[in-house]
Amino acid sequence: MKLYSFFRSGTSHRTRIVLNLKGLNYEADYISLAKNEHQQASFKALNPQGFVPVLETESGALLQSPAIIEWLEEQYPEPALLPKDALGREKVRALAALIGCDIHPLNNKRVLEHLRQNLGLDETQINAWCAKWIQDGFTALEQLLQQDPTREKFCYGKQPTIADAYLIPQMVSAERFKVDLSAYPNINEIYQHCMTLEAFQKAAPEQQADAT
Repeated sequence: MKLYSFFRSGTSHRTRIVLNLKGLNYEADYISLAKNEHQQASFKALNPQGFVPVLETESGALLQSPAIIEWLEEQYPEPALLPKDALGREKVRALAALIGCDIHPLNNKRVLEHLRQNLGLDETQINAWCAKWIQDGFTALEQLLQQDPTREKFCYGKQPTIADAYLIPQMVSAERFKVDLSAYPNINEIYQHCMTLEAFQKAAPEQQADAT
């Protein structure tokens, strides 16, 4: 398998985490969002949206990190990153969607470029924009985590799930945008614990060959 990614891309980061948790080997091909390599015709031939990640497999090029992650879970079911029961799977997917649908898209590259180039916001205003949506999402997430007495140092249960793979990249983004994270003890605990695990350490942006 070949993963087309960018070191600072949250969607690429979550996909690397899942690949690592599954113990899968893959070749890395780096697409610089900073240099707009994702807009080149050669890459858009793989993904017409020009988004990373793309996972190239024997079955073809796979697009969109949620779909890629679900495909990996189906093709490589062990170790499982979704609970065995239907309600548990719903809860994990809901936590992942809270981050992947309601937080992350509002602080990705194309949104921030629009704020800078078309609306004329400066970096202080952009950081405030990002902080607003991260804090709104994290406030809800913190409450959901607090309401689950059965979980142990992860978003759900006693082992990593796809929800943790979504959360850790968003924590990295929150730190990048100087968000005050002191109000989220459960989220912070999960972050600190996950970062003791090799799969998360190896997936970190600063560990990627294209990190600058």
